[in-house]
Amino acid sequence: MRDYQHTQTGYATVALIGSSSLALVAIVLAGDVGQEALALGLAVALVLVLCFAWLTTTVRGGSLRIAFGIGLLHRTVRLSEIQACSVVRNPWYYGIGIHYTPHGWLYNVSGLRAVEVRLIGGKSFRVGTDEPEALCQAIMGARAGRLA
Repeated sequence: MRDYQHTQTGYATVALIGSSSLALVAIVLAGDVGQEALALGLAVALVLVLCFAWLTTTVRGGSLRIAFGIGLLHRTVRLSEIQACSVVRNPWYYGIGIHYTPHGWLYNVSGLRAVEVRLIGGKSFRVGTDEPEALCQAIMGARAGRLA
């Protein structure tokens, strides 16, 4: 089984952070706040983009790794801990980001499609992706190859 890696960009996140940054620039240019506020706001925007603008999912070396942005926020699960996975559709109100849902933790940057990963101990979590079939196939294929 070949390694799998896919990165999905959260365009809505980038647009929201970008438009907020432009609004801050306009406020500073209008003279309502100082340049220190602009510098701080743009620094915060840069950190948010670097941490949350994309989600990379990798199946390699006996593990599944989910990493937001530059990888400061990530989760790694050994393939031997995975019982199964399935393609699912999240309700719109599950949103984006990292948070707990009735189905366990959700890692998502865009869209409603996801893969639900069920662990051997009974817990589960979801990974948002724009190619859920390929991700689930990669997980189960790699898992079968490692366990065979």
